[in-house]
Amino acid sequence: MSSIGLTALISMISHLIFIYITWRVVTTVNFDPLIRKGRETEARVLIMFITIVIGAGVSRFFLEFLQWSQDLMFLF
Repeated sequence: MSSIGLTALISMISHLIFIYITWRVVTTVNFDPLIRKGRETEARVLIMFITIVIGAGVSRFFLEFLQWSQDLMFLF
């Protein structure tokens, strides 16, 4: 049971790290020309959601790749 908890903890930390990295990258992009006046709050929320989706997707790939590399020992 402790390995399930450890996996959950590693997954949560990985997601948070990759979401933070994605946020740092996304904030360097200038979205100002795409945002309508008076809609800044909605644009920030959208950028935050996009950041979460991209960061979680990259984290999921990273975690799956680690799992696949551990499963390779069952091949031989």
